[in-house]
Amino acid sequence: KCQTACNKYHYITGDHAWLKVYKMQEDEDTAPYWMPTTCMHCDHPACVSACIVGAFSKKENGSVIWDSDMCIGCRYCMVACPFQVPTFEYDKAIQPNINKCDFCFEKTKEGLLPACVEICPVEALTYGKRRSLVEVAEKRLELYPGRYVNKIYGFTEVGGTSWMYISSKDFNELDFPQLGEKPAPGVSESIQHGIFAYFV
Repeated sequence: KCQTACNKYHYITGDHAWLKVYKMQEDEDTAPYWMPTTCMHCDHPACVSACIVGAFSKKENGSVIWDSDMCIGCRYCMVACPFQVPTFEYDKAIQPNINKCDFCFEKTKEGLLPACVEICPVEALTYGKRRSLVEVAEKRLELYPGRYVNKIYGFTEVGGTSWMYISSKDFNELDFPQLGEKPAPGVSESIQHGIFAYFV
């Protein structure tokens, strides 16, 4: 449902949703394990630092968004992203846009929920202020220690992210990247963006 809602809201056709949903099943006796993955909306996004024309920006509500009119398709953001999230539309050579989840920015800035969260029938996806979500996650870990591993993925990774996970499986088993707490390194944004924006 979340993937369908994402496609519908963003007018995406085919199988290319910004919210990827993986179903993993180890054997016949193991129940399927569903894992939605999307942009982590880092507090200190490497894609924003890497973008030479300022097409990426971090908003106050946590969203990391891009301006498709400014994007030149250089793909530096793809190289910089520690989560390997931004995708390039190789089949649209004359419209070389980079695509990624934008937290349904046009909806959320009006106080509405992202499409994926709005459609979720069991609140597996939750939206709100980061500190409130951390409290919710910590409470769930405390109340159900047998259900979840004792970790909030994204709480400290690369300086913290606005999209976070709790899980019943170890994040190593789920192939999540093992990252440190320091934000992804990048050159000075003011110098880089100023120089390249001038030349472009």
